[in-house]
Amino acid sequence: MNETKLTVRVPRDLLEGAKRYAAQHDTTLTRLILAYLERLESEAEGPLRDAPIVRRLSGILPAEASVDDYHEHLEQKYDPPASRADRP
Repeated sequence: MNETKLTVRVPRDLLEGAKRYAAQHDTTLTRLILAYLERLESEAEGPLRDAPIVRRLSGILPAEASVDDYHEHLEQKYDPPASRADRP
């Protein structure tokens, strides 16, 4: 990984609190910041991106399926047969 240094200005009390938190959790400020930035990046891709349900369902629908196809499916699934017979 190509790394670079970063200077950040933060209030002293916030920095001291972050240092205490890092020490209590046996980590470093660098690791805390890195974990936070990685989390921001993954949330930008979608908070459910790695959720088990998303992984299980990914790829089930054909790529050409549209929202209209989905709405039509729901209408067919949930409309009683009698009401469908009345449609043209």
